[in-house]
Amino acid sequence: MFLLVNLKTYEAGTGDAAVRVAEAARDVADETGVRVAVAPQAVDLRAVAETGVETFAQGVDGIGYGSSTGAIHPGAIARAGATGTLLNHSERRLRLAGIDDALNAARDVSLETVVCANNPAQSAAVAALEPDAVAVEPPELIGTGTPVSKADPDIITDTVDRVSEVSDTPVLCGAGITSGDDVESALELGAEGVLVASGVVKSESPRDAMLDLVT
Repeated sequence: MFLLVNLKTYEAGTGDAAVRVAEAARDVADETGVRVAVAPQAVDLRAVAETGVETFAQGVDGIGYGSSTGAIHPGAIARAGATGTLLNHSERRLRLAGIDDALNAARDVSLETVVCANNPAQSAAVAALEPDAVAVEPPELIGTGTPVSKADPDIITDTVDRVSEVSDTPVLCGAGITSGDDVESALELGAEGVLVASGVVKSESPRDAMLDLVT
């Protein structure tokens, strides 16, 4: 089971607040033995990583060192303490060639990669590029509180089936997950973890929200 918490650009996940969520995630991982990681904004990466929680960048660019003003170099992310990165989130979409470039650049500095996809077909396409995991997230359900495991469970099972045809890449499930029941349903449908955001970051107690998800 893998719980990846995306802090997005929420005020409740920025600056000192990002550190507080990270500390809660670290404690939940220590208490439960469940793998928990946090994906902060790039400016908060070092502070979040210093809490000891597993830290993912919200994205990197498929570039080398040079003239790429405004881009996010995977090496800089790794030096800031990140051990992985999200790619192709629906709020920061990439073309397939861009995903491939970013994957290769991330691998060069040993960053773990989780690539998001909207549906089973896209999930299979990105799985063929051999990321470390694929996260299927129907964009229309993101932030709604309605999990895909309830709204359309076939999306998860079809994604697992389609991905297994091209690789052994693990499948994560995202969009609308807010409770332990949602996680349990996703795992029963074949997912190996979940990608969450507002259900944790915007909750009154991120620690309690995470504990509910993993226990």
